[in-house]
Amino acid sequence: QVRLVESGGGLVQAGGSLRLSCAANGRSSSVYTMGWFRQAPGKERDFVAAISWGVTKTDYTDSVRGRFTISRVNAKNTVYLQMNSLKPEDTAVYYCAGSASVLRSMRSAHEYDYWGQGTQVTVSS
Repeated sequence: QVRLVESGGGLVQAGGSLRLSCAANGRSSSVYTMGWFRQAPGKERDFVAAISWGVTKTDYTDSVRGRFTISRVNAKNTVYLQMNSLKPEDTAVYYCAGSASVLRSMRSAHEYDYWGQGTQVTVSS
């Protein structure tokens, strides 16, 4: 069983930065693609970014490309999301996700097998 634990959320002013971390515990060697999703109040859970096991492929939603950077350190079983130039519209609960196999689409939430509990990110204007 794999358990994902996020950390690093908080309150920041617009234009500021935060770094989210997600540590995979348990059978972490079986986690392939790892991604970040976010859910704002009253909205669906949306794709933010994802990274493949070999760190050979990354993907970002258009609204964060150029501002957010996803990375992972497999030796630490950890994935990071560096968020710069934050905007109020980035406010949401951010969820870490992991897959037990290679995905056809890194953007599809239903393809992920493991989820963290979520961490709140609030950006004030």
